[in-house]
Amino acid sequence: MSPPSKLPAGKKKISKAERQRLLQEEEERRQKEEEEARLKFEKEELERLETQRVEKEKWRQLEQKDRERRNEELEELSLLESCFPEAEKLKRETRALAQWKHYTQCDGSPDPLVAQEMNTFISLWEEEKNETFEQVIEKSKLVLSLIKKLKLILLETPPCDLENRIIAQHQGSILRLQELLSLKMDVATELLLREASTLVDVDSGNMEKIIQDENVSLFVWANIKKNPRYRSVKFSETQIGFEIPRVLATSNVALRLLYTRYDHVTPLRLTPATEEDYEPMVVEPVKKEEPIEKATTEEKTVIEEKASIQEVEPEPKQEREFSLVQEEETNLEVLEEIEVKRTSDHEDENSETNKYELEMRLLSEAVSAAQLHLVENIVDIPYAFEKFQVDLCHFSTLGGVYHLDILELPPQYKPVKGWVLVEIRQEGLQRFTYPPETTDEPDPENAFPPIEVTLEVHKDVIFFEDPKVIRWDTEGKRWKTDGISCVYYDRENRLLTFNLDTLGPVALIQDAHINMPYQSWELCPLDVNRVVLTVTTLFIELQIHIKENLCMLASVKLKGQEHQCHLEGRWMTPVPFILALKEAGLNIFPALYSHFYVVVNNKVPLVEVKAYRQIALLSSAFVFRWSKWNMACNSTNVVIKHTGG
Repeated sequence: MSPPSKLPAGKKKISKAERQRLLQEEEERRQKEEEEARLKFEKEELERLETQRVEKEKWRQLEQKDRERRNEELEELSLLESCFPEAEKLKRETRALAQWKHYTQCDGSPDPLVAQEMNTFISLWEEEKNETFEQVIEKSKLVLSLIKKLKLILLETPPCDLENRIIAQHQGSILRLQELLSLKMDVATELLLREASTLVDVDSGNMEKIIQDENVSLFVWANIKKNPRYRSVKFSETQIGFEIPRVLATSNVALRLLYTRYDHVTPLRLTPATEEDYEPMVVEPVKKEEPIEKATTEEKTVIEEKASIQEVEPEPKQEREFSLVQEEETNLEVLEEIEVKRTSDHEDENSETNKYELEMRLLSEAVSAAQLHLVENIVDIPYAFEKFQVDLCHFSTLGGVYHLDILELPPQYKPVKGWVLVEIRQEGLQRFTYPPETTDEPDPENAFPPIEVTLEVHKDVIFFEDPKVIRWDTEGKRWKTDGISCVYYDRENRLLTFNLDTLGPVALIQDAHINMPYQSWELCPLDVNRVVLTVTTLFIELQIHIKENLCMLASVKLKGQEHQCHLEGRWMTPVPFILALKEAGLNIFPALYSHFYVVVNNKVPLVEVKAYRQIALLSSAFVFRWSKWNMACNSTNVVIKHTGG
């Protein structure tokens, strides 16, 4: 029996040389694969680096193009933004021209900018005596015009152009005019009440007088008959009147309702800017450019002289050489003089150019500071409000002031033998104290009940909610809400009825931020330098046309319905336009304190100003709209929509 085989069938034993060869081939194959992988990796790496280089080169080119574009845009922007100082310069020239126009009119009215003329006007009017109420009303038109001009000067003139001394002077003139106008109306009322017995109504036996004007309305009732049953005072052809208690119905008193469309009761809020906020700016006047043709003319003269010299007959050689040297020296001297003159002319040009650039730069800084001041927010409310005191940062008075007074009836005229005798009291018109400070009545509340008053709200004032009634505290010099009860507003007839503990100046107020924040806004171009601004709030939709330096209210919609407003179609400059809208109850303009009362996403003032400036520059070509994302972004970003106009 043979031994078993150690190798499987069909396989041969591999020799050592063969095994070595196979291992070598395997190693060569492995090295080849590694080399191919290395070459492939290097190729891919080179391709990747080349791709990166190409991308970097493209990115560099894009950045270069972007820098060039940005430089071009910055140059264009600088050119466009030069309109802001130019506009401010034009405004200054307009203000100076307005003063000159007033001087050339020679209409007898004082110049509100000249303190001497204002003092003279006030002194002369103080000396005028025994003016009737009609005469005072007529004179009040000029007085109100002067007050309006002074207020506009303080509001329109940039703080950097107004000294604190000038501001204090204008504010003093305003206060003196207001006080004098009030005094004149009191004196005229006293003169009218002296004739009360001659102006009695046949039916009631009491005196009633109504005098109305566009700015002032006077309603006077004098208790001549003293009938205790006659306790309802209604002025003829109106619903305005009083419900008086028995003690007044039997007293020698008169009731006066003096309604003024203006508000001379609320203290002025125009305060001078501090020197820390605005530094006085001195701008040198720009000189006119002088003609610079001297050098050219002199050069022509030299050329002509040289031509004439060349035309001279030839001289002997030495003399000719000597004369040529002299001519060259002379020409050099002339050319040097011309060069000096041209250099001086260029220096003058450069000096004038530098002055103009300096003026524009200073104007641009002043405009930027003023625009930044408009959007800056006050950190703290400057007043500590007491109980019942009205926050005039939160509310605004609308429709003027109703001066309600109980007056002591002055001595009446007495005809005696063809003469008219009257007792004139030195103290003038006296108020009747109601309720009296001391009384012996057992139950003062029943003896001196509140007085019911019915007023008519002016038709040109819009109240989106029922108006709130406030009264003037003479001692504290502030508006308050106490002492007023049973307020009822008849919206259809625009009649307001309420009870007053004691009579005095009253006014109607409305939330100054009732139309804030906006629901939407849109700025659309209409023509070159003309756009329309549409503002939509919870209650109204306003369309405002703007062209150059003028604004016009185009339409008003109240809750989707057209509303006729007396301001429609009237072009005004921005500040009077804003004041007119506020006086009509259409306040859509935030103030310094508005961020305390309206929930908004406050932006950084500088960012906000820059956004406004760019919108103003592009508004003639693009449509700008509000964006809901503006509330979502942070304070350093402004988000708006825009499309081509």
